[in-house]
Amino acid sequence: MELFSEYFKKDNLFSRIDARVKLLAALTLLVMVLSYKGFAFPLLMALLCLFFCIKMRIPSRVFILRFSEPLFIAAVVLLLKFFFSGEDVLFSMNIMGARIAGHKDGLMDGLQIASRMLGAVSVVAVLGFSTPFTEFMAGLSWLRVPRGFIEILMFAYRYIFVLFEDAMVIYNAQKNRLGYSNVRRGLSSFGVLAGSLTLKAFEQSQNVTVSMVQRGYDGNMPALKHKPFRASEIVFSTLFLIVMGVAWSI
Repeated sequence: MELFSEYFKKDNLFSRIDARVKLLAALTLLVMVLSYKGFAFPLLMALLCLFFCIKMRIPSRVFILRFSEPLFIAAVVLLLKFFFSGEDVLFSMNIMGARIAGHKDGLMDGLQIASRMLGAVSVVAVLGFSTPFTEFMAGLSWLRVPRGFIEILMFAYRYIFVLFEDAMVIYNAQKNRLGYSNVRRGLSSFGVLAGSLTLKAFEQSQNVTVSMVQRGYDGNMPALKHKPFRASEIVFSTLFLIVMGVAWSI
């Protein structure tokens, strides 16, 4: 559960900045990263976000878990484009009767796609590392994201921890009874675990709906209220985006 922890989001380099300012800046940077023709700017953004994560003292385990999947996907895309796409052959070889060729234009296309993925994920990761969940939801509310969508996100975030605790109880009980002693019993135990969690989630959703209605819930969440903007944050964010815009245009 360290991946979902709010502890390292309470006091770091960007945690005091208004979530709305960070959201607008992140959206602008995402547009720059995804629209850049090449791979220099997305890689620069990825390195800059890595520096920000180091300054925020993000735990290494959390950092590795957050970036392991996008790094794997980017590497797969790069290899597929390099070996199976393009016309300008860099080299070729025969492996067990199969001809494998690397293409220069495929490599460039793969680098462009992979760099965009890493740059975009890095921007979103810095936003997530520096913004508590409730402030993030308040920022989405200010951006006029539908209220029903925000309600679902907040309740899902609240009860994911409850379901995780239930899953650990069931898993430990199965493990103590040798439920994972071999592959067949492990698959059977995992099926029981998944089914039990699905039923618990459905039951929990009904209980929460009834309890909220009985307490007069009308969809108004005090946690989504906003404070006035601070001029220093707007000026700093604007200057930063201007610098990034200059780097994007080069």
